[in-house]
Amino acid sequence: MRHWTALILLGTTVSLPVIALPALAQQSPAPAREILTKAQFDTLFKQVSNWGRWGKNDQLGTLNLITPALKKAAAAQVREGVSVSLARDLNTEKAIDNPDPFQDKMSVGVGEEFNMDTYTVNFHGFAFSHFDSLAHTYYEGKLYNGYPASDISKNGGTVLDAAQYKDGIFTRGVLVDIPWLRGLPYLEKDAYITAHDLDLWEAKTGVHIKSGDAVVIRTGRWALREAKGPWDISSASAGLDPSVALWLHKRDVAFLVSDAAHDAIPSAVKDVVFPIHVLTIVAMGMALADQCNLEDVARESLKLKRQTFLLTLAPVRIKGGTGALINPIATF
Repeated sequence: MRHWTALILLGTTVSLPVIALPALAQQSPAPAREILTKAQFDTLFKQVSNWGRWGKNDQLGTLNLITPALKKAAAAQVREGVSVSLARDLNTEKAIDNPDPFQDKMSVGVGEEFNMDTYTVNFHGFAFSHFDSLAHTYYEGKLYNGYPASDISKNGGTVLDAAQYKDGIFTRGVLVDIPWLRGLPYLEKDAYITAHDLDLWEAKTGVHIKSGDAVVIRTGRWALREAKGPWDISSASAGLDPSVALWLHKRDVAFLVSDAAHDAIPSAVKDVVFPIHVLTIVAMGMALADQCNLEDVARESLKLKRQTFLLTLAPVRIKGGTGALINPIATF
């Protein structure tokens, strides 16, 4: 692999020296995680809940935090005019972390004029860069804002669907590179990220995460895959500890992006398999972007000595859909 000094990022508001990563950086064993009971989790759910905050009929959740003024400020992030994709190619090769590959059925020379495609993809899961609408996850029979889970059926969703995001997402993106924070090329699959890590990242970079931001958290999942090969990521993955949800709620973060599934796997909550999904989507009303490619944007951040950028995302208008394939763009 290439030297990982290319992933050392510099703060936006302060100048920091480039720190070379050790050639054989070693990760210390992770301390035992705190395991929450369901009662503790339910208390946390109530603490971060935004139900009713923007009205009983609200379907946008934390995207309400991206005001016209914040969009104008986000546009000012574009200084170099350099854009970077945060998506991966749609992989057609079957692997342990891609059991149901993307399929492209080609029709060549249709009418002796056109070449055409029929795409088949099960985009939720761990293989493809995708967007989770607020219809994707429910908890104890309820969707975000108290809508009944029965509003989503085999015929599609009547609320909180992908079509709600027809106007797109346009806000300041902040790359939080946790492997860089720890002096590593990537996190091992048993690592987890806490609210304390986010405090340390802010202290080290001088960048303050604020209301309406899209937080982009790099675990180095794809760098780990390149170095060691694919693994069953559904059973083991670096990600966020439930404590992060309260931190994000206090900061009024609008959107969350990850190179994995956001959740540290296995779960730290008894009887709740994906606690971060529940806390963000269901309680907070925060849509998510999963399985994104954050290696390219990390390298560009080093080159430009910036960790903030304009993040744009326009999910496909799928009426009744629980999400969509995406290609988020970071523009510096």
